[in-house]
Amino acid sequence: MKIYGDSISGNCLKVKWVCDRLALPYAWIAVDVVKQETRTPEFLALNSAGQVPVVELDDGRTLAQSNAIIRYLARGSTLIPADAFAAAKMDEWLFWEQYSHEPYIAVCRFHMRYLGKAASQLDPDRVQRGYAALERMEQHLAATRFLVGDAFSLADVALLAYTRLAHEGGFDLARYRSIRRWIKDSEAQLGLSPAP
Repeated sequence: MKIYGDSISGNCLKVKWVCDRLALPYAWIAVDVVKQETRTPEFLALNSAGQVPVVELDDGRTLAQSNAIIRYLARGSTLIPADAFAAAKMDEWLFWEQYSHEPYIAVCRFHMRYLGKAASQLDPDRVQRGYAALERMEQHLAATRFLVGDAFSLADVALLAYTRLAHEGGFDLARYRSIRRWIKDSEAQLGLSPAP
């Protein structure tokens, strides 16, 4: 299997982390989004949406969208709850991450870290929505170890990717004790060093 990804992208790292956790063999093919390498004819033949990550399976089939990829790769593993309702709750978090978290936390990070903007130049609405996402996570994680009860799942993988780096987008995690505890626990589950 080949993973076409950019190591600055949390969406790409989710796929790598799931493969590493499940000992799935892969070749990492570096694609630089800042250099617009996702817009080449060769890349667009893999994913016409022009986005990373993309996986190319051994049989040549390709799959895009990070949460669809990790859902496929983790089938039959403990990263997906066996209970159907718990699995649906995990999916609920996966959909929420892409709609209500990533567009704010990840985009602010990209603007500051890779486009060189100051925090004062960020869209105030995007910042407000990012903090709203963090607040929701904090309230939920105050009552449970992981996002779906006491078991580490793909929900945690998906939300860890950008939450652990939220400070790079100008978000102050100091007031979110439960999120900070969850980040540490989730990083330990994946064997990751603490975020810089």
